[in-house]
Amino acid sequence: MKVKMFLDSFLRVPLLLGEKLESEVLSLEEVESNSFHNSCTSSKISFLQATFNLMNTLSGVGILSVPYALASGGWLSLILLFVIALATFYTGLLIQRCMDAKSDITTYPEVGELAFGRNGKIIVSVFMYVELYLVATGFLILEGDNLNNMFPNVEFELLGFMISGQAFFVIVVALVILPSVWLDNLSLLSYISASGVLGSAVIIGSVFWCGAFDGIGFQQKGTLINWKGISNSISLYAFCYCAHPVFPTLYTSMKNKRQFSNVLTFCFIICTFGYASMAVMGYAMFGSDIKSQITLNLPTGKISSLVAIYTTLVNPICKYALMTVPIVNAIKNRFPMNYNTKPLSMLISTTLLVSNVIVALAIPFFGSLMSLVGAFLSITASIILPCVCYLKISGNYKRLRLETVIISGIILIGIVTAIVGTYVAIVEIVGQI
Repeated sequence: MKVKMFLDSFLRVPLLLGEKLESEVLSLEEVESNSFHNSCTSSKISFLQATFNLMNTLSGVGILSVPYALASGGWLSLILLFVIALATFYTGLLIQRCMDAKSDITTYPEVGELAFGRNGKIIVSVFMYVELYLVATGFLILEGDNLNNMFPNVEFELLGFMISGQAFFVIVVALVILPSVWLDNLSLLSYISASGVLGSAVIIGSVFWCGAFDGIGFQQKGTLINWKGISNSISLYAFCYCAHPVFPTLYTSMKNKRQFSNVLTFCFIICTFGYASMAVMGYAMFGSDIKSQITLNLPTGKISSLVAIYTTLVNPICKYALMTVPIVNAIKNRFPMNYNTKPLSMLISTTLLVSNVIVALAIPFFGSLMSLVGAFLSITASIILPCVCYLKISGNYKRLRLETVIISGIILIGIVTAIVGTYVAIVEIVGQI
């Protein structure tokens, strides 16, 4: 019984939405994460449980695109991965300091509200909602790409239109996902989505096995530096570290809050090592031929490749409903209480899924879309906003200190990077349409 209670707490905190925070966005997420739209429950979590939850948040679908990010910028761009990891780790500590200024803060939007009032809360929430929406769209694109790679030349006719390839599988996956978005209780899906940490480890291990023992090897030399692709590399690296919206919930849920910095340190080291390992292996295996998702390069006839591909396919399907719950709740809250019925919830969820499908069919470019998310949303939510909020809450913007100079420098670099990266990503998307 004790083991069961421990596992239940271990997986549920903070993996499920509670009544108090259902209407708030805790975002992503992998990401992908990874599913981290959850609330604090009455039970507190230990260091180990907090570590598991944060690693589940950090280890998302970004693991598939880091080899492409490295190929875009060249070998030296790997340094940028560590720089972004360090910057986002530091801004994570800044969020902790912001929360220490007021004990009743439990969500990221509340940090924005403490700093800039209602407008701050709205700005933070909007960035997270849009991020959630686009990552959910990316899930559909990812599924369509990988299934089309495994089962090419599949097509069918609908109302006189021939639908084939990636578009066909996007629609099929949407139909598979549809029942899950109608569920009121997503606890079962939360248990499955909690496998994100294990899934990332399986994918890394499978890719290594494929390169070391299935005849591909690690002989590609690659390019030392590619200046034209640097902005794309930065955007995709930033997408891997977009877990900051979950930090406040994780912090308030811990038994010993003083251990939060240790949790951040451990998780960032492990996840950065995983991202760097995947980036180096993928680039050394396929060089400049690497695709936006490394699973698209793997030979489908090998068992190791199939393990990686099927692991990649399962997680997004299970996580989609959890990713979109905050958006659905936010839309529902705009209606009067007497309209908040099950049919309305189903209508909103279905409409949201249909809109995701339309966007996925119109912009079926996983790498470019995730680059846009990383540049515009992840850099803003995980680097710029924590710094701005901290300066405002602490009042340090009024005093010239070394830390103030460093934070101001991070903000300036973040803004420039976000603008350039967003422009490049949009141009790339428009060029492919």
